[in-house]
Amino acid sequence: MKAADLRQMGKAELAAQVATLEEELFRLGCNKTLGQLEDTSVIKKTRRDIARAKTISAEKRSAQQEA
Repeated sequence: MKAADLRQMGKAELAAQVATLEEELFRLGCNKTLGQLEDTSVIKKTRRDIARAKTISAEKRSAQQEA
C-alpha cells in the first residue's frame, strides 16, 4: 500500500488497516511453516506495510499534539 493512500485515511481506518495487516502477517507465517506459501517475499512486503501504516499513524498523533 502506498503512503499517499494511508495518509488520506483517518485514525480509525489506519488502526483497522494495521490490525488487518497484522492478521495477514500471522496467516502468512502459518502458511510458511506449513509449506503452503510459495512467495515468501509477501511476508517482507506485509511487514513493511505495517511499519508504514504505524509510522503515518504516529505522525498524525504527533501533529495533533502540536496543534
